[in-house]
Amino acid sequence: MTGSGRRTTRSRARSSADPDGGDDDASLREAKLKLKRRRERSKYGSTIPLFNNPNLKVVLLITVVAFFVILFLIFHLVNSTAEPELPRAVTPLPAPKIMDLPQFQGEHRESLYWGTYRPHLYLGIRARTSQSLMAGLMWIGVKDGRYHLRHVCKDEDDLGTYGWTKHDGREFGHQLLADHGMTLATEFLKSKVGGSGYGGDWAVRISVHINKSEWNEEFGKGAQLFFYLADEGGNVLDLSREKLNIHEDSLLASGSRLDIGNWQLHLKSTDDLELHYSGFRTPHFHNLSDLVEENLASQIRNHARLQLSDSSVDSPNVLVFQIIGGFPFTTDIALLSGTGSESSRVDERVSQLTGTSLTSQLNDKKQAFDKKFEDVFSLAEKVDSESISVGKAAVGNLLGGIGYFYGQSVIAIPRTLNLEEHVKYVSYWPAELYTAVPGRSSFPRGFLWDEGFHQLLIWRWDIHISLDIIGHWLDLMNVDGWIPREQILGAEARSRVPEEFVPQHPTNGNPPTLFLALNDIVNGLKTNKFNAKDRSDISLFLERAFVRLEAWFQWFNTTQSGNQMGSYYWHGRDNKTIRELNPKTLSSGLDDYPRASHPSEDERHLDLRCWMSLAADCMHSIEELLDKETKPSKNYGSTAKLLSDLELINQMHFDVAYGAYFDFGNHTEKVQLKWKEVAVGHNQAARELVREVLERPKLRFVPHIGYVSLFPLMTRIIPSGSWILEKQLELISNRSLLWTDYGLRSLAKTSSMYMKRNTEHDAPYWRGTIWINMNYRILSALHHYSKENGPYQDRAKAIYEELRSNLIRNIVRNYRQSGYLWEQYDQVKGKGKGVHPFTGWTSLVTLIMAEAYEKI
Repeated sequence: MTGSGRRTTRSRARSSADPDGGDDDASLREAKLKLKRRRERSKYGSTIPLFNNPNLKVVLLITVVAFFVILFLIFHLVNSTAEPELPRAVTPLPAPKIMDLPQFQGEHRESLYWGTYRPHLYLGIRARTSQSLMAGLMWIGVKDGRYHLRHVCKDEDDLGTYGWTKHDGREFGHQLLADHGMTLATEFLKSKVGGSGYGGDWAVRISVHINKSEWNEEFGKGAQLFFYLADEGGNVLDLSREKLNIHEDSLLASGSRLDIGNWQLHLKSTDDLELHYSGFRTPHFHNLSDLVEENLASQIRNHARLQLSDSSVDSPNVLVFQIIGGFPFTTDIALLSGTGSESSRVDERVSQLTGTSLTSQLNDKKQAFDKKFEDVFSLAEKVDSESISVGKAAVGNLLGGIGYFYGQSVIAIPRTLNLEEHVKYVSYWPAELYTAVPGRSSFPRGFLWDEGFHQLLIWRWDIHISLDIIGHWLDLMNVDGWIPREQILGAEARSRVPEEFVPQHPTNGNPPTLFLALNDIVNGLKTNKFNAKDRSDISLFLERAFVRLEAWFQWFNTTQSGNQMGSYYWHGRDNKTIRELNPKTLSSGLDDYPRASHPSEDERHLDLRCWMSLAADCMHSIEELLDKETKPSKNYGSTAKLLSDLELINQMHFDVAYGAYFDFGNHTEKVQLKWKEVAVGHNQAARELVREVLERPKLRFVPHIGYVSLFPLMTRIIPSGSWILEKQLELISNRSLLWTDYGLRSLAKTSSMYMKRNTEHDAPYWRGTIWINMNYRILSALHHYSKENGPYQDRAKAIYEELRSNLIRNIVRNYRQSGYLWEQYDQVKGKGKGVHPFTGWTSLVTLIMAEAYEKI
């Protein structure tokens, strides 16, 4: 601005002196002399001549104002166009995405495009895209003398059984659903033929029959099914005609999408079926059953009939078709893609996906599944036929439960304002996740620590599906190396979760069990279990994944490390709670398993140390496999050696008096829950169970024998000749501690926390019941020690064989009696408990049958 002022002064001085540009020497000297005198006077406070000119004052004032206006506009422009700085918790790791690898594109991607990827529904189909054309099945069931619309998997529906008895994870599935005397069989088949669009075609066969001894004919002699299509992208679905008659024309609906081109939906059946329909337009797809119920209720009120209205709104993006038939009946529904081309051969493709042709293909797929199952798991010589059928159901429902999700996680970021703690909720970046799920009713979404156990089975079945799933999970990593432990992506997933459990906390981890599967896969490479192409794909995958695995490891190694070198503790425990008997450790995956009574930074969690030992060992193996140069600051071999050092782990975690490994922390055993009057408002009180501490805690071992005590055994840190191994075997086989006829308890009967509630509303969870994932890992270790020369080899073998037999027998018995695999099993009578069907890590029973264990 100063320079501009000078230029203006010079130009004005020149023009006033001589408009023609010429000067007389005398007049010039006189002018300079006057200017010099004025400058000298100005040194002593005289008015500067420039400011004596009123016109110049105005110009300068305007110039100053213009300066600030321009400054403001520049500031506003910069701030309005620049991207706001994201919190680190929701900033992606700046590394190439694994899912961008060529092996996950092209044929692989298209082959997995369609699938039964809506696991929370009894039957739900979608594509692996954020805005998919979706399909689903509803039906009217009867319970307690009342009609109920089935759609979403619910424990309260009290179905006798449901689940995929066979599913190959790609093209085929067979499912049985028993609903109070009525049985539905749903079968799924994909087909890619000439003329079909991207992802190919798919067909569903639905067969319905009744068990006359259980069905009350007062509720009708037929079934009412509702099959629907819904377009998340809002594309219009066109009804084929107003009056549906499948004997005249099988076409029900058609439409067009960018991904699959023109498409058609056909229905065929040799049975006499009655069809009705309704069309809706909605942006919400998590409550489609509400639309159907409201339509049916309106028809009952106005016309006294239980059928859809045979009407549609303009431009519907949801079409529901009601299929009414007398028992028994079968219907085939086929969706054809790419029907707009001259070579689409629609009639021929409909024929191939319905009737006798579909029957033949389904039979071929069933035989192929059975053959592959035996090729992979080799059970024929190891267990009986009933156990094999349970093993198939475990694998089938795990693969059939794989889902595709798209959305944004909600992240809780704590901040401090005015010395008060506040939490800010921000959204993760929009992301997709292809993953198996623990249970289709209560847990139909991705859980990080469950997924590692799932992959122990899935990689053996289909390495490419397994790598695809692991890659999706690792691509969810943020810039710090953290992955949200529970993935609640999209409205359908979020509708099943209470609001308080939706936010994920970036300070909290979850067991890095993906290293279990990766370690297994790496060992498979070393033992030549894969063909040349698979070996190449796995190596390229590990090369791309390494930077993410490294970031993940470093996140744990820095944020979860303890005060003592080589120690770790799970963050996220509540040190201010007054309602929990023992503050939960949700981040450990073991939830209410007893830890130090008073959470602090002095804690040392044994299980986390062992997970880190496994992770370091896996990183070292991958590093060697890829021939990577070891960095001094990231020497995984040295870290693995440090964390598996028996002397060091004994110093930090072994209690000689008990002969057992424990956590360490600020602890007292004298804690109880007691009913007290608690103020809940102005002059109001309520009786609540409140924690009462009867003695001051101190730093000590936390004396609870249970699964955590066996982590050094699971990780095989204990030498086969060590007397400590004998102590571990004694703990396992002692009926007063962990042993039952159904599997190993999660917590010893002698523990002060054994089967105790944690709060008024929280029943015991990991405080005694039997969990299959931990029993699998313990069996794996026992199998290892039974093969190792040493004084305890025979004892380890005997315990291994009996424990394996007990687990298989109890799980098979429960499946036969209840129709389900369960989340956990009662330690007293062996009865299944909790979520069902739970073919997450309980599906590991198939690996137990096969004696296929993790390699460490």
